[in-house]
Amino acid sequence: MTTIPKKNSKPFREAIKAIFKLTDIDSARDAKNRIVAGYIDQSKYTKACEVLDNGFEDAFQYAVVGTGNHRLKSTNLLERLNQEVRRREKIIRIFPNRASANRLIEAVLMDLHDEWISSTRKYIKFEH
Repeated sequence: MTTIPKKNSKPFREAIKAIFKLTDIDSARDAKNRIVAGYIDQSKYTKACEVLDNGFEDAFQYAVVGTGNHRLKSTNLLERLNQEVRRREKIIRIFPNRASANRLIEAVLMDLHDEWISSTRKYIKFEH
Protein backbone atom coordinates (compact mmCIF):
# COMPACT_ATOMS: atom_id res chain seq x y z
CA MET A 1 0.00 0.00 0.00
CA THR A 2 2.94 2.34 0.51
CA THR A 3 3.79 2.23 -3.21
CA ILE A 4 0.28 3.26 -4.24
CA PRO A 5 -0.15 6.98 -4.92
CA LYS A 6 -2.45 8.72 -2.45
CA LYS A 7 -4.31 10.79 -5.02
CA ASN A 8 -7.11 9.30 -7.14
CA SER A 9 -6.31 5.69 -6.27
CA LYS A 10 -9.43 4.62 -4.37
CA PRO A 11 -10.57 1.97 -6.93
CA PHE A 12 -7.11 0.38 -6.94
CA ARG A 13 -6.92 0.37 -3.14
CA GLU A 14 -10.40 -1.15 -2.85
CA ALA A 15 -9.47 -3.88 -5.36
CA ILE A 16 -6.34 -4.74 -3.34
CA LYS A 17 -8.34 -4.89 -0.09
CA ALA A 18 -10.92 -7.15 -1.75
CA ILE A 19 -8.20 -9.69 -2.62
CA PHE A 20 -7.28 -10.07 1.04
CA LYS A 21 -10.88 -10.88 1.94
CA LEU A 22 -10.81 -13.97 -0.28
CA THR A 23 -10.07 -17.33 1.31
CA ASP A 24 -9.66 -19.41 -1.86
CA ILE A 25 -6.17 -19.19 -3.34
CA ASP A 26 -7.32 -19.73 -6.94
CA SER A 27 -9.90 -16.94 -6.85
CA ALA A 28 -7.36 -14.67 -5.12
CA ARG A 29 -4.83 -15.40 -7.90
CA ASP A 30 -7.43 -14.62 -10.55
CA ALA A 31 -8.32 -11.34 -8.86
CA LYS A 32 -4.64 -10.44 -8.52
CA ASN A 33 -4.01 -11.21 -12.20
CA ARG A 34 -6.97 -9.03 -13.24
CA ILE A 35 -5.68 -6.13 -11.13
CA VAL A 36 -2.14 -6.45 -12.45
CA ALA A 37 -3.34 -6.71 -16.05
CA GLY A 38 -5.59 -3.69 -15.65
CA TYR A 39 -3.16 -1.36 -13.89
CA ILE A 40 0.40 -2.38 -14.86
CA ASP A 41 0.40 -0.12 -17.93
CA GLN A 42 -0.36 2.97 -15.83
CA SER A 43 2.98 4.38 -14.69
CA LYS A 44 1.78 5.40 -11.23
CA TYR A 45 0.68 1.82 -10.47
CA THR A 46 3.60 -0.07 -12.04
CA LYS A 47 5.61 -0.37 -8.81
CA ALA A 48 2.54 -1.37 -6.78
CA CYS A 49 1.64 -4.07 -9.32
CA GLU A 50 5.19 -5.44 -9.21
CA VAL A 51 5.15 -5.55 -5.40
CA LEU A 52 1.75 -7.27 -5.43
CA ASP A 53 2.88 -9.80 -8.03
CA ASN A 54 6.18 -10.59 -6.28
CA GLY A 55 4.79 -10.89 -2.75
CA PHE A 56 1.45 -12.52 -3.51
CA GLU A 57 2.38 -16.15 -2.81
CA ASP A 58 4.01 -15.26 0.52
CA ALA A 59 1.08 -13.11 1.58
CA PHE A 60 -1.46 -15.83 0.76
CA GLN A 61 0.39 -18.76 2.28
CA TYR A 62 -2.41 -19.17 4.83
CA ALA A 63 -4.83 -20.03 1.99
CA VAL A 64 -2.49 -22.68 0.53
CA VAL A 65 -1.83 -24.60 3.75
CA GLY A 66 -5.25 -26.20 3.92
CA THR A 67 -8.86 -25.79 4.68
CA GLY A 68 -8.45 -25.90 8.47
CA ASN A 69 -7.62 -22.19 8.78
CA HIS A 70 -9.69 -20.13 6.39
CA ARG A 71 -8.39 -16.82 7.66
CA LEU A 72 -5.83 -15.70 10.11
CA LYS A 73 -7.87 -13.96 12.74
CA SER A 74 -5.21 -12.70 15.09
CA THR A 75 -1.52 -12.63 15.86
CA ASN A 76 -2.11 -12.58 19.60
CA LEU A 77 -0.19 -15.81 20.17
CA LEU A 78 2.88 -14.43 18.41
CA GLU A 79 2.61 -11.10 20.19
CA ARG A 80 2.37 -12.88 23.54
CA LEU A 81 5.41 -14.99 22.68
CA ASN A 82 7.42 -11.90 21.74
CA GLN A 83 6.30 -10.16 24.92
CA GLU A 84 7.45 -13.10 27.04
CA VAL A 85 10.87 -13.16 25.35
CA ARG A 86 11.26 -9.39 25.85
CA ARG A 87 10.22 -9.66 29.51
CA ARG A 88 12.88 -12.27 30.22
CA GLU A 89 15.48 -10.41 28.15
CA LYS A 90 14.97 -7.27 30.26
CA ILE A 91 15.76 -9.24 33.40
CA ILE A 92 19.08 -10.50 32.03
CA ARG A 93 19.87 -7.23 30.18
CA ILE A 94 23.30 -8.16 28.79
CA PHE A 95 24.12 -11.33 26.92
CA PRO A 96 27.77 -12.38 26.62
CA ASN A 97 27.22 -13.80 23.13
CA ARG A 98 24.58 -14.68 20.57
CA ALA A 99 24.39 -18.31 21.71
CA SER A 100 23.27 -17.27 25.20
CA ALA A 101 20.46 -15.15 23.73
CA ASN A 102 19.41 -18.09 21.57
CA ARG A 103 19.35 -20.36 24.64
CA LEU A 104 16.99 -17.94 26.39
CA ILE A 105 14.64 -17.90 23.41
CA GLU A 106 14.80 -21.70 23.16
CA ALA A 107 13.92 -22.00 26.85
CA VAL A 108 10.92 -19.71 26.43
CA LEU A 109 9.76 -21.68 23.39
CA MET A 110 10.13 -25.03 25.17
CA ASP A 111 8.17 -23.76 28.19
CA LEU A 112 5.33 -22.48 26.04
CA HIS A 113 5.33 -25.65 23.95
CA ASP A 114 4.96 -27.79 27.06
CA GLU A 115 2.22 -25.49 28.32
CA TRP A 116 0.30 -25.66 25.03
CA ILE A 117 0.62 -29.45 24.77
CA SER A 118 -0.66 -30.04 28.31
CA SER A 119 -3.44 -27.44 28.05
CA THR A 120 -7.04 -28.44 27.45
CA ARG A 121 -7.56 -25.34 25.34
CA LYS A 122 -6.97 -25.78 21.61
CA TYR A 123 -4.92 -22.85 20.34
CA ILE A 124 -4.37 -24.18 16.84
CA LYS A 125 -6.09 -27.14 15.24
CA PHE A 126 -3.34 -29.51 14.15
CA GLU A 127 -4.36 -32.06 11.54
CA HIS A 128 -2.26 -35.08 10.70
